[in-house]
Amino acid sequence: MSCSPDLLKQVPLFALLDEEELAILAAQVELKTFAPRQRIYKAGDQPGSGYVVVSGSVDVTTVDEDQQDVIVDQPGAGEVFGFASMLGQTPHHTNAVSNTETECIEIDRNDIFGLVERKPHAAMDLLAVLSHQIHATQGLVRSRAMRNANEIIEETVTAPERIADGVARFGGSWAFIISFLVILVVYSTTNVILRSKAWDPYPFILLNLFLSMLAAIQAPVIMMSQNRQDKKDRVRSELDFDVNRRAETEIQGLAQKLNVMNDKIADLEDLLREKTY
Repeated sequence: MSCSPDLLKQVPLFALLDEEELAILAAQVELKTFAPRQRIYKAGDQPGSGYVVVSGSVDVTTVDEDQQDVIVDQPGAGEVFGFASMLGQTPHHTNAVSNTETECIEIDRNDIFGLVERKPHAAMDLLAVLSHQIHATQGLVRSRAMRNANEIIEETVTAPERIADGVARFGGSWAFIISFLVILVVYSTTNVILRSKAWDPYPFILLNLFLSMLAAIQAPVIMMSQNRQDKKDRVRSELDFDVNRRAETEIQGLAQKLNVMNDKIADLEDLLREKTY
């Protein structure tokens, strides 16, 4: 189906072209309509054409190492997809499927060469659109990537917080309990044996002062460590929430695919029933 110059003028990629150049380009490119859930191309297909979305939307997906479909781009009206393989003459690395009834302008490599020869500035417009697509892809990848909670926490930890963690870790260990018990026994026994010459005779008032000072210092430090532990738990819970949200989205996607398959099977059953009777 041929494309009209007025339609090309509405596409940001061709907005700077004059009437003559739009007419030449319109005579070369084609306007194609894809039904909902129709595959436009799949990974491994030989390089052919790039597409500009006129109306509707498209899911550009790939399969990750876990054999799960990952959406790498969702181009809408005025945006492009499939240009990397078309320009580089390499097989497609992604799958493209229309979400709804979608109209796209199909452009091949020769159309781009002819456009750039007549309008060199159009190359910059093309690069701007492609850079937008790259940024969108990077954003989707960043939102999908799951980082280690410990790495995120360690990036923001300060020296006082490390000290607080060390104090809390040692204060809650058997090493601290045993060593502190040994010190108390030695201190008390020494002062009892020295009697009148003891520097802290019974009831060990100086020792009680030291213990009170130690408790006054240790308690806030341990509370600092507990606050940091609460922060760790919040980070982990947020990451878990992201994982659960993505899992829910993938489950919904699978359910949608199953519903589509059930509808297709029902249509086939109706067709076979009509032919039978």
